[in-house]
Amino acid sequence: QVQLVESGGGLVQPGGSLRLSCAASGTIFSRYAMGWYRQAPGKQRDLVAAISSGGTTNYADSVKGRFTISRDNAKNTVYLQMNSLKPEDTAVYYCNAERQLEDGIEDYWGQGTQVTVSS
Repeated sequence: QVQLVESGGGLVQPGGSLRLSCAASGTIFSRYAMGWYRQAPGKQRDLVAAISSGGTTNYADSVKGRFTISRDNAKNTVYLQMNSLKPEDTAVYYCNAERQLEDGIEDYWGQGTQVTVSS
């Protein structure tokens, strides 16, 4: 069983920065692609950023140039550095771990951390 624990959310003013962390346990972290998703009230959960086991990254268009995803396999942790935050970035942010198996996809979710961007 894989456990994912997010931290680093909070209240920040527009233009500010936050760094989210997601610590994984119970598995070989380096085997998984990791992603950050977010869900605002009344909206679906959307991908924000992802990083493959090999380090390839991709981002939602709305966060390109402002957010950076990274991973530290020695610490079993994935990060999301968020700069130039906007009110529309307000959401619950979830960490995801995913691995392709022969017969399907194995994935896990964290409990989420609230990010609120407001003056």
